[in-house]
Amino acid sequence: MLFPTPALTAADVRVLADVDRMRDELRHELQAKPGKWAGGLRKFLTADAVAASNSIEGFKVSTVDVEDLIAGERDVEVSEENKAETLAYEQMMTYIQTLHEVDDFAYSKGFLNALHWMLQGHRHTERRPSGQWRRGPVYVTDARDPSIAAYTAPDADQVPALAGELVDWLNTDDGTHPLIRAAMAHLHLVSIHPWADGNGRLSRSLQTLMIAREGVLAPEFSSIEAWLARPGNTWEYYQVLGRRGSTYRPDQDVSEWIRFNLTAYHQQAQTVHARWVRSGAVWAKLEEYVAGIRLDERVISALHDVAMSGRVRRTRYEQAEGLSLQQAQRDLRDLVALGVLEPVGKTRARFYTAGPAYPATALEIASTPTTLESPYEM
Repeated sequence: MLFPTPALTAADVRVLADVDRMRDELRHELQAKPGKWAGGLRKFLTADAVAASNSIEGFKVSTVDVEDLIAGERDVEVSEENKAETLAYEQMMTYIQTLHEVDDFAYSKGFLNALHWMLQGHRHTERRPSGQWRRGPVYVTDARDPSIAAYTAPDADQVPALAGELVDWLNTDDGTHPLIRAAMAHLHLVSIHPWADGNGRLSRSLQTLMIAREGVLAPEFSSIEAWLARPGNTWEYYQVLGRRGSTYRPDQDVSEWIRFNLTAYHQQAQTVHARWVRSGAVWAKLEEYVAGIRLDERVISALHDVAMSGRVRRTRYEQAEGLSLQQAQRDLRDLVALGVLEPVGKTRARFYTAGPAYPATALEIASTPTTLESPYEM
């Protein structure tokens, strides 16, 4: 038995309509003004989702470090464990991103286990297998007292049947709004807890995949994982899940979970749109600046990374502009000579930050915070 999808209140319907409007407007903006910075924004949002979902599980890697790791940079100051978790999650998310336009796509138990192997295969042991249903009990322990089980998942012998019921539900369009179905899929999977580890990340990834399959926005613009990873939101995430009970009880009203997810959708849409606007404004300022000092306009992408992410590495700049190693090195040296950038570190681990001649207006725009509205209080 799975949780029944609750009926939406009038307030829920209003918030959902507002989310649809914002996402549709962003889609039109991306299509109408596909600025060069859009590619950088896509990469940032992917890295942000990876960093966020891993951080919820205790693997702390900053978004900018994830960006560098995704670009192939290996001299990043993170632990080997965190690096492995980051690259595994990024690989799985990249695969998910490719599925949003697959015509004959279908969910299956094998598909879910394959995603789990991509995420956890590097941790596979006989006792805690990856890509296979768990063989014993699993508990979510209390953060303050690990001797207390905050949640005890269904018995292992129930998992195959529950997973089969979930797959059937996933493959059946019941007419519910895709964003609501995605939130329910997250709740179903995380409550079944079918694997020994990685259940939270897989549940959040399934939600992202279902939103992406809706087709309104590309997957990197659809994930709410970054929103969930903000400290207060992470706390509330666990509180809302915790109020579902300490054992699997699908015969209950989960309207609170839907409201929580609608708030996440709404505020993440606000966040993504605000970053899109800031990215465009920063790029425009940098275009004026680079034209004024008569540098090749390709260096804008390096300067844009510095403003929006705090730094740039040669590898990322080289890939962004399709340059040779020598071209990228020469451009960065020229920017350092002009005082626009400052090098930090030595040789392969070197990155570049804003120098004294970097345009202050671009940094000011990039650092201006966004005020988020609470959708149920608007």
